[in-house]
Amino acid sequence: MEEAAIIEQLTLFGLSRQEAAIYLCLLQNEELTGYEVAKLTGISRSNVYNGLASLVEHGAAYVIEGSASKYLAVSLEEYCDNRLRYLTGVRNALIAGGPKKSLPREGYITIEGYDHICDRLRHMLQDAQMRIYFSACGEFLEAWKTEIAALVAAGKKVVLISEDNRELFPEDTELKSGIIEYLVPEHFREPEEEEQRSDQIRLIIDSEYILTGTVTGKSGDACLYSGQKNFVRVFKDAMRNEIALIRITNH
Repeated sequence: MEEAAIIEQLTLFGLSRQEAAIYLCLLQNEELTGYEVAKLTGISRSNVYNGLASLVEHGAAYVIEGSASKYLAVSLEEYCDNRLRYLTGVRNALIAGGPKKSLPREGYITIEGYDHICDRLRHMLQDAQMRIYFSACGEFLEAWKTEIAALVAAGKKVVLISEDNRELFPEDTELKSGIIEYLVPEHFREPEEEEQRSDQIRLIIDSEYILTGTVTGKSGDACLYSGQKNFVRVFKDAMRNEIALIRITNH
C-alpha cells in the first residue's frame, strides 16, 4: 500500500495527517529521536515533538528513556485494535446516554453514495425481526453472506431473489438450506434491460420498510428508503407476483 493511502487511512483512527506521517516514519524504522524523525520526514522539529507527544498520548508510540529520548512505534495491529476497542466503548456510552433518533416511518428518503447505501442496508438486515426479501444480482447478494447467515441462525425467514440467475452459496449447504432462493430465468429479462437489472437492489424488511435503487459501487449510486405503508404494500405485491411467475416457470 502506498504511503499516502496509509496516512489517509490512519486519519480514520484518530490521527492528524502530520501525526500519521510521523507514526509511519516510526513504523518504518527502529527507535528514533525527534531530531531523526524531523530529518526523515521534513517536518519541523517543534511540530515533530508535538506530534510524538500526541502519538504517545494516543497509544501509538512508546518513549525509550536515555541520554536522548527515543520513540518506538506500537505495531499497526495493536494500535488499531486498541482504538477500535476504545471507540466501541465510546459508541456504547453514546447509544446508552445520547438522544434517541430513528428514521421516520412515513415519507421517502434518498440515500446517495454506495458506502452510505451499504451502511443503511446493513442496519436494515441487522434490525430485521421476522423476515427479509432481498433481490439483487447474485454477486451482490453473496457479498452479504455474513449478515444473511446471522439472520438464518436467528431463525428469521430469508428469501433471496437472484436477478442474474446465479445460484447462491453453492458450496455452503447449511446456509443454503436456511434460505428460500429464487433464480430469475434469463428469458424474463429483455436484452436492453440486462445491464440495468443487474445493478438494481430491492430489500423488504418485516413488510415494514423497503430499500430500492441502483448500486454500482460508485458515489453516484442512489437508493430510495421508505416505510410508507401504501408504497411498501405495492412494492411487496410486485415482488410477490414476480416470485409467483418464477415458480410457475420453474414448474
